[in-house]
This record gives sequence, C-alpha cells and structure tokens, in this order.
Amino acid sequence: MDNHYLKLAGQAKFVDSNVTKFNEILKGADGQKRQFGLVGAPLSKPSISHSGASFAPGAIREAMASYSTYSNESGYDFKNDEITDFGDITMHPTDIVASQERIFTSVRDILSREEAEFHIVLGGDHSISYPAIKAFQEKYGRVGLLQFDAHHDLRNLEDGGPTNGTPFRRAIENQVLLGEDIVQIGIRDFTNAKAYDDYAHNHGVSVHTMEDVEKGSIDELIDKEMSRLAEKVDFIYITVDIDVLDQAYAPGCPAIGPGGMDSKTLLQAIKVASKHQKAQAIDFVEIDPTLDFRNMTSRVAAYGIFQFIKAKIL
Repeated sequence: MDNHYLKLAGQAKFVDSNVTKFNEILKGADGQKRQFGLVGAPLSKPSISHSGASFAPGAIREAMASYSTYSNESGYDFKNDEITDFGDITMHPTDIVASQERIFTSVRDILSREEAEFHIVLGGDHSISYPAIKAFQEKYGRVGLLQFDAHHDLRNLEDGGPTNGTPFRRAIENQVLLGEDIVQIGIRDFTNAKAYDDYAHNHGVSVHTMEDVEKGSIDELIDKEMSRLAEKVDFIYITVDIDVLDQAYAPGCPAIGPGGMDSKTLLQAIKVASKHQKAQAIDFVEIDPTLDFRNMTSRVAAYGIFQFIKAKIL
C-alpha cells in the first residue's frame, strides 16, 4: 500500500504550494537561451591564508533556498525567470595555474554558447576573478571593474605567485584591465601595504576607502563611478569580495575585520551598480562555509545575486 507521507531521504520537508524558492529556478544547461547564467569556480588553494572557499558555490546555491522568488518591494515574482546553472568547474588537484586556466577556458566556452545574457560566477577565492575577467575581455573587448573589497588585491607576484591577493595586479600587467578602468569600493584601514596603495594610485585606479563610503551617499558614489566607466569600456564586471563587509555581517570570511560595510549598504550598492546597462557579470568570492555561522555569509551572497537579477529585470 502506498504511503504518501514517505519521501526519499532528505526530501521529507514542509512544502507550501504558494511559495517558489529561488534555488528552484536554477536549471541545468540544456541549450536553451536564458537571461542569466551561473557557474561555480571552487578554487581556494591560492589563498594566502587558510580558506575553505572551494565549498562556497554549493553553499551559496543552498542559501538561495532560504528565499522566495517574490519581491515584496516591487510586487514582482521571479519564479518564471529561470537561471541556467552551468555547474562547477573541476579544479586540478595540485596545479594552481592549471586550475585558473580551467576557469578561463570554461568561462570562455560558456560565453561562446551565447545561452545567457548576464553572468554570475561563484568563487572560490579572489584569484578566480582574473581568469574569468580575461574570458570576458576576450569576448567583449575593454572591461571595466567595480570591486567591492577591503583589500587592493594588487600584491606582487614574486613573493607568492598568482594568489588571491594578486588578481588585479595580474590583470593590469597582462593588459586584461587598465588601471584607470578599475574602481575599488570599501578599501579599509590597516589591511594594505603602502606599496600597493601607491601602485593603485600610480596606475590610475579609483580608490574609495570605507571613510569615503561613510561620508556620502552610496547610490551617488556608485552611479558616478559606473557612469564614468561606461563612457570608456565595453563591458563592466562587478566583483564582490565578501571581506568588504564588517566581521559582524560575514563570519564565514577568511579575512574578517572590524570597520567594514554593513550588508544593507553592500546590497544596495550591488543593486544600483547592476542597473547600469554595461554591468553584465558579477562574482562573489572569499566565502568559507567551514567558518560560517548558520550560513549567514552565503546568504548575503545569495541575496546579492537576487539584487543583480532584480536590477536587470525590473
């Protein structure tokens, strides 16, 4: 006799027939063209500190299940706006550079399929941004970068090679990005060496510290910088290093510290930036689910994805 109360292990959960969870609109790559595409880059071996960021893509997808697809603020339900989930890129077990090259070739392959208009990349540590941006630059031309971060990530490559502290140094030195096309938001006191602050200014990077963020309107700051970038570049890539947040909002971050941004400000900034036409890709990096508390940090990233999607559709 059938018992409709018995479910497969792990599936005996409460279901509200009126609610669609955001993870339910993730669809496997099937050749269909959708507005949004998502890919995971689970690489954390290049981190200069202990990091389990390789587990973040799965944790962020899981965190998406904590939210419904309905936006109370707009009165719009995103349940029919499917996202193509291209899956996770397989990393080389020992070779960091080979893993980064796999990210480049995989993102390049996804772009060549032209199955998504806007792209979401889930790190991994911040080293994944360089190969991803390189793929977008090859496809679209001159790329501008809006970087939310406590750090410049302009460390030299001589001391440690291509780590999570070097992605934008590599991008500048390999002519993937021009320094003048990089905007850094949320750079924090006592987190960077003078040499890297000097490097940023000498290469024309637009640097906005946390003090700058706190002094004015985040909407005005983001609008100003996005409009300036849009006049020069063909494509804008947003990168969100979760350590831009104060440690109170991001316990699952390897480089936590006080004096950072609150989550509401970051989410608002992502929404404002994503409204710009040339902002067509975003990544979320430096989340370590093994350090997190109740998935708090991954939930911020998931909400950031929703802000990106919301800004593009509405």
